[in-house]
Amino acid sequence: MPSQNAEVPEVIKEMFNHQKDQDYSMFSHLHLSRIFLYLDRYGGLTVFLQECDGAQEISIACPESTFTIDVNFLRILSFLGWVDSPCLQIGLTSLQNTPPAYYSSMAGHSTLSNIEDVLDSYIPEEKLKEVKRVLFGSSTRELILSEESQELASKNCFEVKACAFEAKREELRQPRLVRVGLIQNSISLPTTEPIEKQRNAIFSKIKEIIRAAHLNGVNILCLQEAWTMPFAFCTREKLPWNEFAESAENGPATKFLQELCRIYNMVIISPILERDDTTEIIWNTAVVIDENGKVLGKHRKNHIPRVGDFNESTYYSEGNTGHPVFKTKSRRIAINICYGRHHPLNWLMFGLNGAEIVFNPSATVGGLSEPLWGIEARNAAIANGYFACAINRVGTETFPNEFTSADGKPAHRDFGHFYGSSYVAAPDGSRSSSLSRVRDGLLVAELDLNLCRQIKDFWGFQMTSRLPMYADSLSKVVDINYKQQIIE
Repeated sequence: MPSQNAEVPEVIKEMFNHQKDQDYSMFSHLHLSRIFLYLDRYGGLTVFLQECDGAQEISIACPESTFTIDVNFLRILSFLGWVDSPCLQIGLTSLQNTPPAYYSSMAGHSTLSNIEDVLDSYIPEEKLKEVKRVLFGSSTRELILSEESQELASKNCFEVKACAFEAKREELRQPRLVRVGLIQNSISLPTTEPIEKQRNAIFSKIKEIIRAAHLNGVNILCLQEAWTMPFAFCTREKLPWNEFAESAENGPATKFLQELCRIYNMVIISPILERDDTTEIIWNTAVVIDENGKVLGKHRKNHIPRVGDFNESTYYSEGNTGHPVFKTKSRRIAINICYGRHHPLNWLMFGLNGAEIVFNPSATVGGLSEPLWGIEARNAAIANGYFACAINRVGTETFPNEFTSADGKPAHRDFGHFYGSSYVAAPDGSRSSSLSRVRDGLLVAELDLNLCRQIKDFWGFQMTSRLPMYADSLSKVVDINYKQQIIE
């Protein structure tokens, strides 16, 4: 068993050099940017598992270098005792015995890759449609993906899904169609790499996925929360992570995306760690860049978590931008950043300000929030009569130094698994299929915005909301001398 501060032994380096002499056709295409989950780690040593086009490969990263090998070589390592740990043994067993389309080995246990795929595999065909109707609402129409985008996805190891939400035909209004794109991704390099190198590697990955979005006609695209960096707030360390903070108007991420907006005639929402140009205060911010590459505006995160490893309140404060809605080409969009999805009034205010599509860029882990994930954005879409787009990062991110979670459990170096599962929910309660829990991905959804008014008319939630009554009640609740209305 390797020591806590193990480095890659010479025998492994020699075996790696030996396997390079073999004809492993995938080797030249392997990059850490394709890694979307890890198996085990010992001090400075990290062992990653990835899957691309049905082939599994392993990457071993240590302070000096990175070795990339195929999964068969892992079996060789087992003879050296390097898979004696439960994590690696379970991972190896799962690769041999579990259908990779539905499960991947990660963090020491087998985990579902996609719930919908499992339903497709195990529910009898004659019952499947009704099961999905009960679980996911009325079915969406399948969109045909661009062949070029599928080739791009295969080459760069990300998933692409596409669907369409339809509204009823109207006599006086033409369909108001818009295509949105949701991107979920893992980080591209170990967190020990230099800041600029990590960020540029993510840029390279995202550039290819945005190109795939363009090939599928996306008009408005949203990235995940803090997309330019690892979600390092669990560490409670200010350096080096604060170095990822940048200007919303002139920072590297904005400049990088402005060019793509102009090239692809696309609106892009860029959630970043912002450092204010004047005060140098740090904020969690979503920057909206229009089709011409102009910064249309920004929104700062309203609700900051104070739970478990989500130590974000030590990095930035609650936002001061209210609930802005951004209008571009007659489409009204808003951004409810991550933890704000737990607050119904947050969703409500975006709707009252006229939003037709609300994006929810997030970063959340399975042990904390996964049972809530498929409910909150969908409920918001129903209650407020708009489309809600839930986006979560994917993968497990490890950090150089151990940290604790104030739960009495041992110190650790990872946050837990970010489970992806990005999806779109419509105001009628229907929703798209989710992206994978373990892979980078792009979800394309065509929305007919006429559905928003149609559903508002049908249910009458806005007409029956009785806002003045609640405004009066809430004005009393915020009084320090408020007494609860309890009748005994």
